[in-house]
Amino acid sequence: MEKKLSDEPPETAEKPEVPAQKPLRADAQRNRDKLVEVAAQAFAADGVDASLEEIAKRAGVGIGTLYRHFPTREHLVEVVYRREVEGLCQAADELARDHPADVALELWMQRFVVYIATKRGLATSLRILLTTNSTLFSDTSGRVSGAMRSLVEAAAAAGKIRADVDASDVMHALGGIYSAPNTPDWRERSGRLVKLLMDGLRFGARG
Repeated sequence: MEKKLSDEPPETAEKPEVPAQKPLRADAQRNRDKLVEVAAQAFAADGVDASLEEIAKRAGVGIGTLYRHFPTREHLVEVVYRREVEGLCQAADELARDHPADVALELWMQRFVVYIATKRGLATSLRILLTTNSTLFSDTSGRVSGAMRSLVEAAAAAGKIRADVDASDVMHALGGIYSAPNTPDWRERSGRLVKLLMDGLRFGARG
């Protein structure tokens, strides 16, 4: 039976590692990174109540290793959320470097759908963290919208999308994906909506 993690670590629980103070061994860092990667996939697919035992198993480690890195479920959720935000922002830079401006924007919006899927899975714990961890949202606030703004403005400047596009309007349109019903074909439908949105953005572009 899976051990249930409480919202607050017991006094005897081992504190999470702080890399700046005590760098992890290479193998421990690989285990931690793998746990976060697998947890992101599990939360996106099954929600925040995804089995921690199964996450550890899929990551190739024991449940004790997961507890050593993440004493509470909420701590794991926080790390996953920060990872998703960081990955989304890095993707904006990489796509802008490697693709035409409109293609970079469309690919990033498709990546945004994956981010939203994970965020939907984390919703319950994120609401808890909103009241208990003020730095989580202050640290990440504005980073995603800033990444989108840079892509929208680059595509408009290149004449690949309409010049009158406001990045905040695009973000608002994409935000509707978050509240869409969680049907089995949610991801496929969201991907089609991104394509329709891009068709609208390209309509009337200079070239």
